[in-house]
Amino acid sequence: MGSDYYNTADAGYIDDEGYVFVMSRTDDIINTAGHRLSTGGGDGGSLANHADGAECAVIGVYDALKGQVPVGFLGLNVGVSRPPSEIEEEAIHMVGRDIGPVSVFKTALTSERLPKTRSGKVLRGTILKMPASQIILTLE
Repeated sequence: MGSDYYNTADAGYIDDEGYVFVMSRTDDIINTAGHRLSTGGGDGGSLANHADGAECAVIGVYDALKGQVPVGFLGLNVGVSRPPSEIEEEAIHMVGRDIGPVSVFKTALTSERLPKTRSGKVLRGTILKMPASQIILTLE
């Protein structure tokens, strides 16, 4: 990279019409049993495509056997009245289907909304401090 660029550590793509889509950070990597998984694969791809989801995030949580495992959070669209457990099962299936068994994606939680910065970036560090993620961290 030359001096004409500024490295933001964001990863994404530019579509055919020239729109820029920032999908994840290049430093958001989950190490699962020796496999390095980008959180953008789960939240930028599969999880983001769930019809009931308005926003999403994937974070890595400690796992005694695998090091870390991905956990997905899905902020629901306004007016969604389906049972959260049904939506969470669908989300797990979507990520497993799209990324494959290496994703080890077995936990998804729904919420009315996810914590974000003023610019709309989901705060993964804040999610780790949320009560639901504390429950996950103690499932060991």
